[in-house]
This record gives sequence, structure tokens and C-alpha cells, in this order.
Amino acid sequence: MNVDLVLTLAVVVVAAVLMVSDRLRPDLVALLAVVTLGASGVLTTQETFSGFSRSAVITLLAIFILAEGLQRSGIAEVMGSWIARVAGGREGRMVVVVMLAGAGFSLVMNNIAAAAVLLPGVSAAARRARVSPSRLLMPLAFSTVLGGMATLLTTSNIVVSTLLRDRGFAGYGLLDFAPVGIPIVVVGVGYMALFGRRRLPVQSMAERFPEVAGSDLLGIYRLGERLFRARVPAGSRLIDHPLSDSTLREIYRLDLVAVERNGRRHRQPPPDFVIAEGDVLVLQGDREDFGQRDVEPYLEPLPPRDWRAELESGRTAVVEALLAPRSSLVGKTPRAVHFRDRFGMTVLAVWRAGQPLSTDLADLPLQLGDGLLLQGPRKRLEALRDEPDLIVLDEEHGRPPRLPAWRRWLAVAITVATLATAIAAPISIGEVMLSGALVMVIFGLLTMDQAYQAIEWRTIFLVAGMLPLGTALAKTGAATLLAHAVLSVSEPWGPRAVLAALFLLTALLVQAINGAAVAAIMAPVAITAAGAAGMDPRSVAMAVALGTSMAFASPLGHPVNLLVMGSGGYSFRDYARVGAPLLLLLFLVVMLVLPLAWPLTPR
Repeated sequence: MNVDLVLTLAVVVVAAVLMVSDRLRPDLVALLAVVTLGASGVLTTQETFSGFSRSAVITLLAIFILAEGLQRSGIAEVMGSWIARVAGGREGRMVVVVMLAGAGFSLVMNNIAAAAVLLPGVSAAARRARVSPSRLLMPLAFSTVLGGMATLLTTSNIVVSTLLRDRGFAGYGLLDFAPVGIPIVVVGVGYMALFGRRRLPVQSMAERFPEVAGSDLLGIYRLGERLFRARVPAGSRLIDHPLSDSTLREIYRLDLVAVERNGRRHRQPPPDFVIAEGDVLVLQGDREDFGQRDVEPYLEPLPPRDWRAELESGRTAVVEALLAPRSSLVGKTPRAVHFRDRFGMTVLAVWRAGQPLSTDLADLPLQLGDGLLLQGPRKRLEALRDEPDLIVLDEEHGRPPRLPAWRRWLAVAITVATLATAIAAPISIGEVMLSGALVMVIFGLLTMDQAYQAIEWRTIFLVAGMLPLGTALAKTGAATLLAHAVLSVSEPWGPRAVLAALFLLTALLVQAINGAAVAAIMAPVAITAAGAAGMDPRSVAMAVALGTSMAFASPLGHPVNLLVMGSGGYSFRDYARVGAPLLLLLFLVVMLVLPLAWPLTPR
């Protein structure tokens, strides 16, 4: 065993451990891995940075831009509203319609983008039909992953296709995955509609509080438990001082929601608002804790009132929003990003891991999938809806934008023409997709700055870093070593057993490691194993590509699972209960259909 082989295997193991532990971001791990292999001499300088020049990276760039053009045209939101109308109020029918829409969008869009643009419409449909969001959001997430398996335009599929070409084999065409992917979509939708939805949690946000109306966000977030009113008595040291000097947050851990004065309610008063004797403050925090701390004349607590009337009015609204997939707010606190100044809204509560949080929100680092209960002026809601960092789930204010119809149909026409050209033209799919993306910009569907912002750079750098790792696995013989290990267990049982072993190993890894990273590691192993076993490398590699999308049994398997985790009130156990049977069912589908569509042995 040579030194380069040992070093390559060590890098793979360390990278996998770091990704599973989530100590470092996957894109950073990928770049560190490839730089280590380059600095140690395992890879040449050209091989080290070759990932950035691959057509796979260009194809991904173009997909992100095309998806953004579709989203900005308004077609996705229009489809979301159409889903709400067509689905009606029957839960089973809603699951089918939502999943078919999610799968359809993910054929031409990034999976996360497809889920993000449909979330407002799906949430609105759930509220109108009084169906728990938990019954629809996980099916939506799963459907986007299922749809991605039917086309080349999924990140891991592109990675596998690129590694095939690196080894001298033909890559995959745009529709090569369809003969296997379409049956996967059909079976997956059928499972979720008939069985999977019944295994979803029966205590979602809405169902935990049956006394609360389905649209009563204040009740769902249990905000009344953290709100109280207090009068400014004579002699209070608050009198004649601005709110910025009140120390309500610093000492008493309270957030000011509104001020009542002379029968008039001032919601979200500015920091320079001067407090007067007799003012009634609406506060958010621990009333008992405040009572113990308030040893000097400060405030006089009052009996509770109807909190909806306190928080909402003709000019003030309360809405729910999620952090967008590429949100710059992830990992930051509301205080650090000056949330109120930036968005004109106050964070009243956060829904995370099935529970509402309403304490010390200013210093709470936000996570992907968090549900945010926001209060602010109604005139700010349209601008809030256009914020790339947030996804507004409110039914009324999540409505489709009033954009010219020609923009929608032009975006659809460009996308369809791009895909048709990619299917029919003999040139590289990367060139075709990039051309379509540039046409979007030329026709003004989005600007170049918006195109740059649309690109998921984490994914780009992850893929650019992992592709050379696949080169190192093949170059050093590590892929051969791992392939022989797999074959020693599975080959005596025949080609289908080899296929099953590689698929299951890939599906197991992807529950905790990014699918593109798993594809870069497992594709060289699969190609080598296929050659040693006398099997068709393209058939075996396709099993690995499909395995990298089987991220159903864990929320860590795919970012789209994390996106809906908070608003759906899901736990890790819920994903295992619903996703593990789906994974096993789709494993049977792959084992049955793939050998028919792609014979395992060369003809």
C-alpha cells in the first residue's frame, strides 16, 4: 500500500467525519481536502484546481440562474396559488397535488429552490383547508428530491456524469435518468399519499393547540404566555426618558411591543419615544421574573387583554416567515443583523424543533428552517415578501406578485427551449444551459447582479472541491481498494447484489453527508467495481447517483428537509418513521427497474 493511497483514504475519512459532525461547512471541508491532496503531491496543480473548469460547475451555475429567472417572473408563485385552488380540502388529494407540483418544479430547478417557491402557496392551502402544515410540508420536501432523480439537472447526478467522462465513458444525457426516475416519483407519491402521511406527527403546531383557530398564529406560537401589560406609575424612573434609556431589555430581559397613551396605541415605537406617566406598555418576557427584579418604582403590572387586538390593526400585521435557503441571516442573531431596522419588523417568537421560543430572541442565532413570527407595518409586507433572506408564509401577503403575464411566459419559453436544445443538440449540456441563463439576463428577466446572487456558491465550491477528490481516488488506487472490498461481500451473489450493495452504502452515507460529496467518493468506487465484475459502469454509476438522492430518513440528508423542519414541527424521529420505509421501497423499485432500463452487463 503506497503513501499516496494511504493519504487519500485518510483525507476521505477525515472529510467524512468533519461533514457528519458538522464542525465545518461542507464546502470548506471539500476545499481543504483538495488543497491537502494538492500540497502533498497526490494531485498535480492542474488536477487540484480542475474542478473549477469542469462543465459540471458551469451547468450548476446556469441551473441556479434559470431557476431564479423563473422565480422572479412570478410563474412559481402563480403555480403555488393554483395548487391551493386545485387541491381542495381533502388531505390525501392535497398531498398528491403538492407532491406532483414539487416533483415537476424540481425537474428544472434546484430542489431547495423548488421547495422554497412553493412553500407560501402550500402553507396558504393548508390554512384555508384547515389541514395541518405537518401533513404537507414533508411531502413537499420529499417530492422535490424525488423529482430531481428523474433528470440530470441534480447536483449529484451531474457529479457522477462528470466522473464517468473522466474515466473515458459517456456521460448521461438530460433524460437518461427518466426511465428509472419517473417510476420512483410515481411510487414515492403513492406511498406518501396512502401511507406516509399517516405516519407524520399527529401533534403539529396547529394540532397541539386544538382550541386555537388554524390561522391564529399568536395562539400557535403561544405568544400570550409571554405577553403582559404594565402601567408607568407616578415616580417611575422611566418617566421623561426615551426608550433607548429604559434598560428594559438589558436588565429585565423584556421586549417592548407597544405603548398605549390617551387611548391611542403606538406599535413598535422608535428608540427616541419618550415615556410619560400613565403610559401602558405591552411587554414580551417573563412576568414573574420581572416582578422579582422590579424592586424600585418602575412598572405596575395590569390584567391581560385580547392580545390580537394589541398586536394587529389596520396598519399593523402579524405574519409568519421562514429563513430562505441562501439567507444571510443563518447563524446570526436578530441583534447582530439589526433585524428591526433592516426589515421594519419585530421578531415576536421563533418556532424551532417543534417548540415556540420567545425568550432572549435578540441574541438567538437563527437556523435554517426556523419559523419567525413577525410584527410590523402592513405597508412593509410587500417589501418583506421580496426579501431574498425570508419566505413569507402568510396567506394574504404571500400572494403572487402582480407582474406582466408576458414575463411569466417568456421565462417558461426560454426554459423549455433550453431544455429542448439540451436534449436534441450534440453540444455540451453546460454550454446549452449557460446560453439559456444568459438569454434570461438579456431579456431582462433578471439582472447580472441578481444572477450572481442566485447562485448557491456553497454548492459550486463543494462540487469544485470534491471532483478532484474523485480523481485522487482513481489515480492512487483507493477506488480499486474500496471496490474490491465491496465486491468481496457482494459479487458471489451476482450483479444485482453488487448493485444493491453500492446503492445501500451510498444511501446510508447520504443520510448524514452532502449528496454531492458522497457522489464524488462513491462514483469512482462504483465505476471500478463495475469494471472488475464485468458490469456496465454507466448502469452501476446510475445506482450510485440515485442513491445520493435517497435523503429521506434524516433531516441532515438534504437541506430541503431542514427547510421545512421548523414550520412542520418535525423531529429527527419523524423523518426516520416516514423516510426509512420510503427509502426501502424505492430501493426495491431501483433494483427492479434499473436493470431493465440499463442492463447490468454490456451487450
